[in-house]
Amino acid sequence: MRIALYQPEIAGNVGAVLRLAACYGVPVDIIEPCGFAFSDKRLARAGMDYAAAAEITRHSDWAAFDSARTGRLALLTTRGAMPLHQAAFAPDDILLMGSESAGVPDDVHDRAELRVRIPLRAGFRSLNLGMSAGIALTEALRQTGGMPE
Repeated sequence: MRIALYQPEIAGNVGAVLRLAACYGVPVDIIEPCGFAFSDKRLARAGMDYAAAAEITRHSDWAAFDSARTGRLALLTTRGAMPLHQAAFAPDDILLMGSESAGVPDDVHDRAELRVRIPLRAGFRSLNLGMSAGIALTEALRQTGGMPE
């Protein structure tokens, strides 16, 4: 299981995801460009000392990530037809999260083999990137027996 962040824009969100990934022992792929310098203090503040324990791979762009990846792409998207609680995850899935303001472009959306949405109450569009990653990762690891002891 992996988390991939497509062109993230907010350093604090990435820091929170790195902390999550370190705690669960899940690698993170960062698909650049990012909307901040990777040395941003907000990244370090949100990730705290946990971020240093995260396994991070940075990719220069979508093509570099796509050519290097193995495993199925499971895109978390507000346009997903499959509610999270009905999705069937596999141990080698890559949970792909789009940028905070734009998600992913249509060509990336079309590459995902699984398009999942987190159900929300009517009138609400989306959750914070880090919160969405935490909810989806926990469910995917629960299903695949990958939760840490």
